[in-house]
Amino acid sequence: MKVGKRIFLLLLALLMAMPGGQAATVLEVGSSGENVRKMQQRLIQYDYLDGEADGKYGEATRDAVILFQRRNGLTVDGRVGPDTAAALGVTLSSSGSSSTSATIISADHRLLSKLVYAEARGESYKGQVAVAAVVLNRVESASFPNTISGVIYQSGAFSCVSNGSINNTPDSTAIRAALDALNGWDPTGGCLYYYNPRKTDDEWIRTRTVKTVIGNHYFAV
Repeated sequence: MKVGKRIFLLLLALLMAMPGGQAATVLEVGSSGENVRKMQQRLIQYDYLDGEADGKYGEATRDAVILFQRRNGLTVDGRVGPDTAAALGVTLSSSGSSSTSATIISADHRLLSKLVYAEARGESYKGQVAVAAVVLNRVESASFPNTISGVIYQSGAFSCVSNGSINNTPDSTAIRAALDALNGWDPTGGCLYYYNPRKTDDEWIRTRTVKTVIGNHYFAV
């Protein structure tokens, strides 16, 4: 069954619209945990915040929230309550103030997490999301199989399949990175390929147009 970015975004929108779907949780300077990380991830995605989503609500995060609130007609207080969270497109969990766990939500999510762990576990969080996004971009491209498993197991597509590392158990970071990609974050801007120039002898991949570099990986179309 295909699970694409559009489906996850629709599910997220439906969840936000459901009564009681948004917990009355407020984040502010000093807050930490999974809720903060999710909120930071959106701020990074929308170019309000630089750096990594570390789950710690400091002054840089507060300033980014203030700018987001000002530009979106929200109450400008530097705190993330239900209105600001909804505008960011995140759901704050009442149990997420200190949680750092990650949950597998589907077979596709599990497989994508394993791919991320095998291919990019030494990369930054953004770099791991980017690798997952390439898989999803291929799913939506007419030039590739139209399922996550089809893309990942396409002959010769990923070295982790041929060397068996795709079977390793993903860690919580890879699981979250895969989910963020499924929920619509694409740090690559639509790229279909990535490679580490120091580790590949493939001349063809070097002919592709590089759009961005994240960590050790070049992302190309």
